[in-house]
Amino acid sequence: MKKTTVVLAVALAAGTTMVQAKELEVYGKINVSAQYSDEGEGSFTELKSNASRFGLKGDYALEDGLTVVYQLEWEVDPSDEANEKNIKSRNQYLGLAGAFGEVRLGRHDTALKMSQGKIDLFSDYEGDIKVLWKGENRTSNSVSYFSPSFSGFSAQVTYIAEDDPEAEDGISAALLYGDENLKDSTVYAAVAYDADVAGYDTVRASAQVKVSGFKLGAMYQTQEATDTGLERDGYLLSVAYPVGKFELKGQYQAMEDDNGFSAGADYKLGKNTKLFAWYSSFDFDTALDKDYLAVGLEHKF
Repeated sequence: MKKTTVVLAVALAAGTTMVQAKELEVYGKINVSAQYSDEGEGSFTELKSNASRFGLKGDYALEDGLTVVYQLEWEVDPSDEANEKNIKSRNQYLGLAGAFGEVRLGRHDTALKMSQGKIDLFSDYEGDIKVLWKGENRTSNSVSYFSPSFSGFSAQVTYIAEDDPEAEDGISAALLYGDENLKDSTVYAAVAYDADVAGYDTVRASAQVKVSGFKLGAMYQTQEATDTGLERDGYLLSVAYPVGKFELKGQYQAMEDDNGFSAGADYKLGKNTKLFAWYSSFDFDTALDKDYLAVGLEHKF
């Protein structure tokens, strides 16, 4: 009888642990490439980690229809030497979700940055839009709000406390329509605005459509430095098309007289694993031109 009681107690404890474990997800991806780089002063080869990361995230049901949500994510560099710079904080927050939407407190991508959806086909690589554009900010001391969806429309707002008596607090806001993954809808669109975020006022309009298998994306941005008043405009065009296990993709981006293009292909080895190759080239008006060629492997877990 005692043995039965002990076994039952252990089973119940294990069951409780399993239920709790479902609320916590461990995830990540490792993306490493062999890269040829020419940044205007001679070429060289290198092994690069492209925003490899790992993290924990989950939620827990509370009373009154509320849910606590959380995420702790770090970027790691498996291609470089081990030191204090090998691990870098990414989105890390604690929040509450309910019928009102979701509020997150901590470090988070701004509403403007998130509004790009999946239009930047070379995000985290050398062809990332942050090379030419401002606005790709992940801010600390921030409060982020995500509204519920109404007929496909939703809104995001990020408030950034500058934590400095000499600085101004920042606001980033976005209005979005559709599904950024183009699975629940064939159209995604967003308009976003930064006010005094990382030294810039920025307006960004984004759109992506799925037509006959093609994913066609476009973005327009105007940005103004808050200290000098210098204003610049730019645009981006991207296209992706699947061919069997391949996905072919290309992208062109400009900001005034600076421009760059990227072309590449992904080959799916499995549900969470792919091979990839890409080439990126940048032509700068007042700086040295840059060219990159890479072949790599990515695995998500």
